[in-house]
Amino acid sequence: MIPVTQLPVKEFFPGFSGRFIHGETSTLAFWEITKGSVLKEHAHMHEQITYIIAGEIEMTIGGEKILFKAGSTHVIPSGVPHSAVAITDCKVIDSFSPARDDYRF
Repeated sequence: MIPVTQLPVKEFFPGFSGRFIHGETSTLAFWEITKGSVLKEHAHMHEQITYIIAGEIEMTIGGEKILFKAGSTHVIPSGVPHSAVAITDCKVIDSFSPARDDYRF
């Protein structure tokens, strides 16, 4: 057992710092996102479930803009283009399946 705060942290994109736990078939990501940070549109093979712990983030998922606030959640199916802009500083949890080998370090 490791407390989340003791997991190694890495900035994967400007303003997006993450800590990760990997299972055989899934990855759980704990993000801290700085206000104003932008995640460019992308898509991946992984199903993604996003949960906003704190803050506000605007995401465009499959062409639809959605403002997420603390307590919001959403499923992003495999292959669906999505992007994000942090309206405030945010804390976000993402679950990915299958595991995100590109997030191992």
